[in-house]
Amino acid sequence: MRDWIHQLLDLFFPPKCPFCGKVLDHAGICPACEKALPWTEEGAGLRELPGGLQCAAPLWYEGKVREGLLRFKFQGARAAAGPLGELVARCAAERFSGAFDVVTWVPVSRRRLRSRGYDQARLLAESACRLWEIRPEQLLQKITDNPAQSGLTEEAARRANVLGVYEAAEPERIQGYRILLVDDICTTGATLAECARTLRDAGAADVMCVCAALARRPEKKP
Repeated sequence: MRDWIHQLLDLFFPPKCPFCGKVLDHAGICPACEKALPWTEEGAGLRELPGGLQCAAPLWYEGKVREGLLRFKFQGARAAAGPLGELVARCAAERFSGAFDVVTWVPVSRRRLRSRGYDQARLLAESACRLWEIRPEQLLQKITDNPAQSGLTEEAARRANVLGVYEAAEPERIQGYRILLVDDICTTGATLAECARTLRDAGAADVMCVCAALARRPEKKP
């Protein structure tokens, strides 16, 4: 029954590459993008964020990756969660295999969820967890509908913008657990760091992060 439903959906809504939009015969990434995307190099895709937080990502946030993630996040391209989630799962397995007990995500506010219709980080977490035959758990909730981080450029402003906007949703599922935190994009890491702080304050034994893409750090001037 499920296979029949998937075949019907593929007939009317054929899978597309999340980065170039090419129609595919199966869900995933087209061969051309697979070859040309800006994959993070060995070691470069693992970044230390404020508070000693480790964040891994398979891709750099530039070019087709940036365009694809913006469509996924703001233009209703929900189907991209499948192939993007597979990349997230593969990256997390390579970087953090055996190091986490539970998976959660960076939540959007209720107001943004109503206007957008979905939470892109939750979709990524659910897609990744399907490959591991587990379910992510909502351990955080956003209690303030703060301005979008994308409208801020300074790191200090980004940190201030997310301070205190999250709270622990299920403290009993946090205390003593090692948590993998999923998000779509990491730029300065301010949002992830604030979410991790909230989880640690609620008793998490450890927090690590995985995103679909990392923004390159600007080169320091000599």
